Amino acid sequence: MLLPAAGYGERIGLGPKAFIRVGGKSLLEWAVEGFGWADEILVALPAGRGFELPIKTVVGGTTRQKSVFNLVQAATGEIVLVHDVARPFVVRSAVERLLGEVRQSGAATLAVFVPDTLVQAQEHQYGEVIPREHYRLVQTPQGFRREVLWQAHLNAQAGGLEFTDDAQLVLSLGHPVALVEGDRRMFKVTYPEDLLLAEGLARVWNAWPQPR
Repeated sequence: MLLPAAGYGERIGLGPKAFIRVGGKSLLEWAVEGFGWADEILVALPAGRGFELPIKTVVGGTTRQKSVFNLVQAATGEIVLVHDVARPFVVRSAVERLLGEVRQSGAATLAVFVPDTLVQAQEHQYGEVIPREHYRLVQTPQGFRREVLWQAHLNAQAGGLEFTDDAQLVLSLGHPVALVEGDRRMFKVTYPEDLLLAEGLARVWNAWPQPR
């Protein structure tokens, strides 16, 4: 389990995002606990920053991609999952679906349907409606055979390529990435108002009927 946690979180404006607290715990703590069943958990932290839980850490890079590079380099498992710590609520049933697909195809990501009407903005005006059934909102974790992801990162590094997630790196190798049904509870804390949603879900999360 690879957790890049070295980002600052500029859009939310509260310092390093991984250490923002929700429901009495940091986002990083939520993620680590959510994957407590994993064989290996690696966390990329800002230089000089420690973490109180006894898990293996690496120094994060100046970008998410560089942090994941360091994590993949240190990982030992045949299959690795990469997860945004800004998604504190881990639904294991969704992750198990993902793992099943990765074991078969070598690369997959969670994704959910677009629920709202999707339009193209045209000079601040309501433009062309885009058929939403052809689009998905990508979530994490994303899962890969470690060797596939490692080759993708080496290829990107050699070519000076930067992507916003690891699925794009793997696609750049010509390797397909499967879409697996995600879960809307695994939303990303990006803006200040997302903290209100996270606080609300945190209050009931531990009492949620198992299994999730």
